[in-house]
Amino acid sequence: MRLAVIADVHGNAAALDAVLADIDAQGITEIVNLGDCFSGPLDAGRTADLLIARGIPTVCGNHDRALIDRPFEAMGDWEIPAYRQLSTDHLDWVRGLPFSLIWRDEAYVCHATPQDDNTYWTEALTPDGFFRLKTLEEIEVFAEGITQPLLLCGHSHIARSVLLSDGRLLVNPGSVGCPGYDYDKPWYHKAEAGTPFACYAVVEKTVRGWQPNFRQVRYDHEAMAALSEPSGLKDWTSALRTGWVR
Repeated sequence: MRLAVIADVHGNAAALDAVLADIDAQGITEIVNLGDCFSGPLDAGRTADLLIARGIPTVCGNHDRALIDRPFEAMGDWEIPAYRQLSTDHLDWVRGLPFSLIWRDEAYVCHATPQDDNTYWTEALTPDGFFRLKTLEEIEVFAEGITQPLLLCGHSHIARSVLLSDGRLLVNPGSVGCPGYDYDKPWYHKAEAGTPFACYAVVEKTVRGWQPNFRQVRYDHEAMAALSEPSGLKDWTSALRTGWVR
């Protein structure tokens, strides 16, 4: 049993195309999407067409919610360019996304944590602007009451797996389309993948339990960096070009 796990596409249709082709080439037929599908300065409309056409089970991320829970004039600089590209049908699809879902009673699927769509499950942000891995005890608090052996989350854009003390496995596949960003709340910080590749994960059920395989796929990231330049979002352009925020 194999499952492809994608997250944080953020409107990068070229990266999504490459990842879907890689999944298809492996003969994997089941995919789940952990949300944050469109927000960013890239190609939200085509991304929406790809995801909807494939019928991929998808949960709502914080940036998806930000496209539908506030008026346009209150949207952030990631939402504004995406919203302008999305049709009424696209936005209706976002409105129908669940907060979480269960896949085959094997995997609990959410965007960030089971309690909140805007909290990092495995990372803590330090005042000097760096991410650290939370302690196992901090991570396990969020998993209380979940019975599935596989837990899937995104949001941080950092590919990672954590084996919980009871044997459950928590997997973050990394970001398909946004390999880095910076933000000034609660203080200035950066997330950087170190490569501009499109990231996702394949999880496989083995005799010893669920096992992750983290994959990085090359695509024409330079074209996406050029597409982001007119937006003025310099962290996007830098991260798409290099994997670093400069």
